[in-house]
Amino acid sequence: MQKLQIETLVLGAMATNCYLVMHRETKKLIIIDPGAQPERIISKIAQMDAQPVAVLLTHGHFDHIGAARCVADRYGIPVCGPEKEQEIFEDTQKNLSAMFGDPVTVRPDQTFCDGQQVDLGGIAVKVIATAGHTLGGACYYIPEEAVLFSGDTLFCASVGRTDFPTGSMSALRDSIHTKLFVLPEDTAVYPGHNEATNIGYEKRYNPY
Repeated sequence: MQKLQIETLVLGAMATNCYLVMHRETKKLIIIDPGAQPERIISKIAQMDAQPVAVLLTHGHFDHIGAARCVADRYGIPVCGPEKEQEIFEDTQKNLSAMFGDPVTVRPDQTFCDGQQVDLGGIAVKVIATAGHTLGGACYYIPEEAVLFSGDTLFCASVGRTDFPTGSMSALRDSIHTKLFVLPEDTAVYPGHNEATNIGYEKRYNPY
C-alpha cells in the first residue's frame, strides 16, 4: 500500500488544483498550492484528521498562492517555495493578481533551491527547478512514491502558458525534457490544472 494519501481540491475562478498530501501512518500533511477558498481546505483537512506541517508553492501566480498565508497561519506552519520566484510572489503585477482586482502577495518563510532534498513531516521531497511558465517555478518530486507535483509546468498533453511575466517557451521545453522526462515513466504527475497524468504518457503524446 502506498504511504501517501493524496486528495485534490479544485479551487477558485481558475479551477486550480490544490493537493493535500498526507502520510498515512503519521497523519502529517503537506498543502500544495492553496490558491483560494481556505475554508474548503481547512474543512477537508479536518475530515482527514491530518496534521499539516507545511504549505508548498510551485510558483507565484495568484491562483496558486491566494490562500497560502491564511492557511499557514491557521495551523502555525511555514509557507515554502522556490528561491528564484520571489519577485513573482511579491509583485501583484507579475503574479497577475492586480489584473483580477484582488491584489495578493506572499513572502515564503522558507525557500528551496534546485535539487534540494527536504523532509516535510516524514515525506521526502526533491525540489526540481523548472523555469519556463515563470522564471523561478518548481516541481516537487517524491521518489519513494513515484509522484510529481508539476504546478503549471506540465499538464496532461499540454504545458503552462509562457506569455506571462518571466515566462519563456524555450526554457519551458528545456525544463520538461531535461528535468521531467528523465524521471521514471510510471511517475504519476499531478498538475496545477486539469487531470492527472504520468511521465510515460507525456513522453509519447505531449506535443511539446
